[in-house]
Amino acid sequence: MKPVSVLGHSMSPEALVVGKINHHSIELSWGSGEKEHRGPTESWTRFSVEQMDPKTHTYGTIYVGYSTQYVVEGLQPSTLYKFRLRSTKSNGQCCLCPALSVSTTREPLSGKHLHQAVNRNDEEALNKVLQSGLMLACFAGHLDIVKYLRECGATWQSQDMGGCSPLHWAADGGHLPVIDYMIQDGCELDVRDTVSHWTPLMRVSAMSGNAAVASLLIRARADVNVRDKNGKTPLMVAVLNNHEELVQLLLDNGADHLVKNEFGSGAAEMAKAFGRQNIIHLLEGRKFL
Repeated sequence: MKPVSVLGHSMSPEALVVGKINHHSIELSWGSGEKEHRGPTESWTRFSVEQMDPKTHTYGTIYVGYSTQYVVEGLQPSTLYKFRLRSTKSNGQCCLCPALSVSTTREPLSGKHLHQAVNRNDEEALNKVLQSGLMLACFAGHLDIVKYLRECGATWQSQDMGGCSPLHWAADGGHLPVIDYMIQDGCELDVRDTVSHWTPLMRVSAMSGNAAVASLLIRARADVNVRDKNGKTPLMVAVLNNHEELVQLLLDNGADHLVKNEFGSGAAEMAKAFGRQNIIHLLEGRKFL
């Protein structure tokens, strides 16, 4: 795919992909990770990761080098960050990828917090520790602990600082028995976080791409055409993150591949922008069904 001109630069075929996330760091990668550096250093493609300043809405460079991976550290918990990748070839050609938004997780509460809450007889703080424990147990797949915390009064309606529910955490953890129990216990399927307005299905599309988790949510009637605050659907998010198996699953279960986001782009345009050839074939095949 030939690069496309965007604001005086070229649209890079490379795309930022989110890896591991916690409350203070975000792992970013790009490219296949298998490219070999050949010839002198001067002939290599140099990459720059840029981070947006939320106050000035301008980008500053936080990494420059030849690697295809970088971990952004020292971040604040439950905070939305925006990054973009700039690649510069040896001939001076500069390519820029679209910005990627991603949020850090909430800082997990610990035994120290529990001890302090009990000593102060602080019922509100104690409840926060209980709800945090539920989310961590959902994420880690500890079904017995999840059931116990439910008996102690923890609810599926609890939220972390980013508005994520226990089902969001469970979807991130990918443990099917816990997710199945939550669904059977009446957990809301299409609950949204307060940062990106993502449902648990959208988090799967953005993060792990776990088709088994997505299938379980879809069988329970999670909305495959729900939209986030920018008008993106789970299908679009899966395309952007190159989750091919999940794209197929969503299409097979009624995902509308013709819908556009608020910027007028659909799943096909996104796939073409990033050169996702296999996904392009999947989407084009829908035209003949």
